[in-house]
Amino acid sequence: MKKGLIQIYTGNGKGKTTAAIGLAVRAVSRGLKVCFITFFKPNHIFEPGQGKLMRSTGVDVYNLIPEKLNSYEKKGFKKCRKKCLDLLLFIEKTFYTNYGLLILDEMNIILKMGYIKNKEILNFIERKPEKTEIVFTGRYAPQSLIKKAHLVSEIKKIKHPYDTGIKERKGIDG
Repeated sequence: MKKGLIQIYTGNGKGKTTAAIGLAVRAVSRGLKVCFITFFKPNHIFEPGQGKLMRSTGVDVYNLIPEKLNSYEKKGFKKCRKKCLDLLLFIEKTFYTNYGLLILDEMNIILKMGYIKNKEILNFIERKPEKTEIVFTGRYAPQSLIKKAHLVSEIKKIKHPYDTGIKERKGIDG
């Protein structure tokens, strides 16, 4: 890959993370080194499912905020913002030079909450290596990021089992 692009999977429908996982599997099958970093996915759901499977295919997987972010919010916005900025710097220093595909699962939520500012994520993108592809998932992708991206897919909910009271089903929804 000569030039890595910016991709976004956003919207209120189910399947944003699933699409990113599919891309990760495709990339690994073609010899790319892939890193999947998730935010907000509880370990008891993520690790035995998607995390375990992706690791078995050669994807490097990290759950950088395994607790829900609201546990940090209790400590205050400034502390939560600092945690997210520290993670962004960690991602840049640790993962930029080693991967052809970097997936930041649920990063759009962090942007929406204001823990990372739009200009900070745009600067993060500007510093990426030429060959690194970055995927952002999550609802509420900001317009500034959408404008910068090369591919944006909006996953729209038409109907969902949750609306009728059907709870999360192991192996299908999480």
